[in-house]
Amino acid sequence: MAWLALFLLSHLWATTGTSTQVRSSCSIPSGQQPWVDGIQVLMEKSVTQSALPNPSILIAMNLAGSYNLEAQKLLTEELMASNIDDLTMGQLALNIMALTSSCRDTGSKVSVLQREMERWAAPGPNDGAIAFYAPSLAVLALCQKNSEATLPVAAGFAKALLANTSPFNVDTGAVATLALTCMYNKIPVGSEDSYRTLFGHVLKSIVDNISMKIQDNGIIGNIYSTGLAMQALSVTPEQPNKKWDCEKTMAIVLDEIKQGKFQNPMSIAQILPSLKGKTYLDVPHITCGSGQVVSPSVPIYPTPVPTSASNITVTYTINNQLRGVELLFNETIEVSVKGGSVLLVVLQEAQRKNPMFKFETTMTSWGPIVSSINNIAENVNHKTYWQFLSGGTPLSEGVADYVPFNHEHITANFTQY
Repeated sequence: MAWLALFLLSHLWATTGTSTQVRSSCSIPSGQQPWVDGIQVLMEKSVTQSALPNPSILIAMNLAGSYNLEAQKLLTEELMASNIDDLTMGQLALNIMALTSSCRDTGSKVSVLQREMERWAAPGPNDGAIAFYAPSLAVLALCQKNSEATLPVAAGFAKALLANTSPFNVDTGAVATLALTCMYNKIPVGSEDSYRTLFGHVLKSIVDNISMKIQDNGIIGNIYSTGLAMQALSVTPEQPNKKWDCEKTMAIVLDEIKQGKFQNPMSIAQILPSLKGKTYLDVPHITCGSGQVVSPSVPIYPTPVPTSASNITVTYTINNQLRGVELLFNETIEVSVKGGSVLLVVLQEAQRKNPMFKFETTMTSWGPIVSSINNIAENVNHKTYWQFLSGGTPLSEGVADYVPFNHEHITANFTQY
């Protein structure tokens, strides 16, 4: 039924913009393919009955072609059983795309998401760009289901993006680009030209901002935002002023894979589609089959930071200076852990030595995040969270992935966004 609906829509909603769709991509050299296969196998192994169901992983599995059909089946069934009431807007959008990629019915979920977006209140001009991340996913998911019905909410979303003056965020910009590119390419014949003009104008602004985040080595933003940015730049109908060298980006991503940077399943899920020449716009066009794919032989990964018998010393500071929060503090402790330990081990040792450093974590699709330190908890309504920094630089990895070095100074700063 799903393929029939897509077939009819592609004919009944013929668009004037289809001929302008751009796809710019580069391929992995055949000799490097085992490294890509390796992280895919690693990602698929993370799917277990005890793990948090992650729709981004199912999307990546289906776009790439799953090697582990049992994991694919388990994850699909878990997502189908998800309670809509327990999902945020972004989670619901990803759930819809994931089940669409598995050719499962999402009708009731789509209706709920459509109503949520119709009630969506645009963030203020100075609200952080991250506030647009979930709505970007929602517009993308709705566009893939019924672009005509999505036009009004997509237009409101695009205008809100234009009005926002907060610092640019690559991840949000990339997903917004995918969402508005979907809308741009599916504007029904006979619709007002103002839609195409609006979407094109916003897309041009976003991709120019993304291109300004391209580093000399090819990384876009940081290594973990690069995957989504690659998807966006490969499909946008509006090309950025600064030319993107796809092959340079692909080369640095491969180097980072070889160094063991992509061990977190969520980070793999976001980079894998681009490595396979796919984007989230391909989700509705996946052909679901039952054929068994032979799992590839994979390379042995180098240890990112060699674990040694000797200990390292890490200085750890917890800091809360936000006004309006009752308990203000700035405390520092030195802890000794084995070389190669992740930051989470440092936090656990600090907590063992001094109860003031006690902390709590919350499990997310990226793994555990620190949600509370010294009884001060993050608060979505107050837009506060615990940000971890090395020196003065925010960490790009979570506490379960980041490996501190000897004599490093890590700070957990209670921050407002």
